[in-house]
Amino acid sequence: MVQACGRMTKLTKSSDESAHQTVTEFIKLQTPDETIQIGFTDQKVSGRAGLLTFASFLHWHRFGELLARVLPQFKQRRRGYQPFEYALGFLAGILAGAKKLTHVAHLRRDVMLAPLLAIQGVASQSAFSRFFQHFTSAGQNLATFRPLWRWGLERLCSRPGGYALDLDSTRLLHEDGHQEGVAVGYTRLGTKPCLHPLLAVLAEAKLVAGFWLRPGNSSCASNVVAFTLDLLNYLPSFIRLRVVRADSGFCLPAWLDLLEQLGLRYIVVARLLQPLQRLLRQDLIWTPSEVPGTEVAEVWHQEINWPQPRRVVLLRHRVAEKERPGGKKLVDCPGYLYQALVTNLPERVRPIAVWREYNGRAGCEEVIKQLDADFGLPQLCLEKFWSTEAALSLAVLSYNLCVLFQRRLGWLDRVTAATLRFRLFTTGGIISQTAGRTTIRLSVPASERSWWREVLTKLHCEFPNCNAVSQTPG
Repeated sequence: MVQACGRMTKLTKSSDESAHQTVTEFIKLQTPDETIQIGFTDQKVSGRAGLLTFASFLHWHRFGELLARVLPQFKQRRRGYQPFEYALGFLAGILAGAKKLTHVAHLRRDVMLAPLLAIQGVASQSAFSRFFQHFTSAGQNLATFRPLWRWGLERLCSRPGGYALDLDSTRLLHEDGHQEGVAVGYTRLGTKPCLHPLLAVLAEAKLVAGFWLRPGNSSCASNVVAFTLDLLNYLPSFIRLRVVRADSGFCLPAWLDLLEQLGLRYIVVARLLQPLQRLLRQDLIWTPSEVPGTEVAEVWHQEINWPQPRRVVLLRHRVAEKERPGGKKLVDCPGYLYQALVTNLPERVRPIAVWREYNGRAGCEEVIKQLDADFGLPQLCLEKFWSTEAALSLAVLSYNLCVLFQRRLGWLDRVTAATLRFRLFTTGGIISQTAGRTTIRLSVPASERSWWREVLTKLHCEFPNCNAVSQTPG
């Protein structure tokens, strides 16, 4: 039972806070054990004060200044927000769990976000829509986001063994289908109105290295040659690519030719077309591997549209011995699933090693799952195509910033955005300002305060040591 009761106005004052007026209208909530009084206050309380950790990370790297340099400039309304303020507010909203512009705009009620980000405020939904409308072409988006992808990549270290670059695509469903670029394409749920982004991931770093949006009716390999060339142009020179990996949707002769011309190693799933199927039905020499239920073979094979023969690693998995076998069934070869991997890795690399190297690509699928589940990609669709690409690119950028934030703390194991929100970002706090000084008090139990000090110290350390902060307090 809920019952309204009296109204009370009181004036409070503390040593570091100017007097403020609190108007409280009590509501009585009857529980099985007691009556609870519920009131309202205008005190500056935030439920996301833990975002100060992420804001500190951005300020340390002067990320706001980078945004101010690369974002398109446009005529501002009187006392309007600057482009970088829109972008920072949007990024903070996504990190806080927003999935739509309406969710981001809701954060303007949080009294702490603007001071933390050093911006005037968080914009309204209509203002965010107008901001993204200023992205009107592919060239403009490329000029904006190339430096931002490169900035994240420059935060990495060189690896003696090099990095694996994984290419993949995903379908973003949009059932209403009225926005530019939304078109019927093949999805896991059948043919549906969707968008079809293309992205590349540096596997060992778990960073998105590039992101392009495409219409929903695009094939997997649409624009992959131009995308790859563009990415390689801004990839930092110290990042050496060990191998490029992709599934069968990218087994495009022009793309394979490009990788070979550039001297890049690759492993790509070959399409099991009739010529390859005929090979599989022949008396190949299948060699048992150390993986139970998996046998391997290899051939030099030339498809009709290939300019020369290429090395193809063949695998067959006995279904009865594999818990989750991958591959394709052949009607006249019961009991097995087959895979074919086209590669230019040298023959000294054993077939089973080629297969294992390719299986490392599963990390790319995990990145896509995170982008879909935690960063709002399926729901960020605006009226104009290039506006949508800009919004999605900023959302993907927030994922990259999240990964780099974790690396700064020494958290190299995967920590999802949902976990970060639970452990850090959705922490209550009170903000007060007096004599030109801002004070933030986090609502943290005494047993966890030393851990918070470690986190903040690590974020502000000019030369962070090798010791990682514990991922959990206490």
